[in-house]
Amino acid sequence: MPVPIKLESMREYHFWVYILFDERAQATYIGITNNLERRMIEHKMGLVDGYTKEHNIHKLGYFEHYKYINDAIAREKILKKWNRAWKYRLIETMNPNWNDLSVGLDEYIKNMVIL
Repeated sequence: MPVPIKLESMREYHFWVYILFDERAQATYIGITNNLERRMIEHKMGLVDGYTKEHNIHKLGYFEHYKYINDAIAREKILKKWNRAWKYRLIETMNPNWNDLSVGLDEYIKNMVIL
């Protein structure tokens, strides 16, 4: 007899690994969240105590989407071990002009096709 599938197990999840940078692109921060828009607001308003608030790191330079939390955590751990040059090259694959990608992020996320 087949096992019934719970509707909850069919729910789609969204996790984001992101890289922030400061005004002069001298410092970066790598984080993970389940709501990128909310998290960027928290960083920009200084609601997140710690490194990003102390060093004024709040510009979104790069982000990746994951459906599974374990994949996002694994990627975050890998990126945190990277040297500065590797992180900067990764940012430039998505954001060659080092713009703050949080501007218009809500529209981008709403329109993106998540695989």
